[in-house]
Amino acid sequence: MSNSVGRGLLFVISAPSGTGKTTVVEQLVRVCPGLARSRSYTSRKARAGEIDGVDYNFVERSAFEAMAARNGFLEWADVFGNLYGTGQQDTESVLAAGSDVVLVIDVQGAQQVRARMREAVGIFILPPSFAVLESRLRGRCQDDEDAILRRLATARSEITAIEEYDYVVINDELTRCVSELCAIVTAERARRVRNRASMEPIVNTFRTQGAR
Repeated sequence: MSNSVGRGLLFVISAPSGTGKTTVVEQLVRVCPGLARSRSYTSRKARAGEIDGVDYNFVERSAFEAMAARNGFLEWADVFGNLYGTGQQDTESVLAAGSDVVLVIDVQGAQQVRARMREAVGIFILPPSFAVLESRLRGRCQDDEDAILRRLATARSEITAIEEYDYVVINDELTRCVSELCAIVTAERARRVRNRASMEPIVNTFRTQGAR
């Protein structure tokens, strides 16, 4: 579950608003052992049912801005007027302990992360179509018409960044989507470069034992 130097793997998942990425990742961390979701900081108010310290770290805008000023975020962005960010020290502590982490962040945030941590594995989740995305946004009844149109416009822009990601998964059916994501995590964990510490002692037995 970690690479050759004992650090955990960092997975970055992005998707247009309304794709269902939060639900998908919640399911992913349940079925994929050894994977933890990073809890973001945000300046927005908690929605009904959200819990501080569970869904997000909800902070005042001034506190968020102070944290950003002292480089406390691995990435952060203004999303529809609210600030969201990934704690630098929070993420580093988990990775250094050898645990794998998944970040659920927008395209702008993902670009910041890759600039600082090039080993990050990028995964883009697509809705089945633009029409389905619009239907999902309207169906959740969280935004007014202007907000929905802004989210759809942003989605059109975000799609142009899809080539920057290592993997693409379509969320047309939750169970299948989660299964594909778990397979990606498993495959990345099995890469030779990430398993050198455990691999080399075994390989050495073939070099040193029973040689004729």
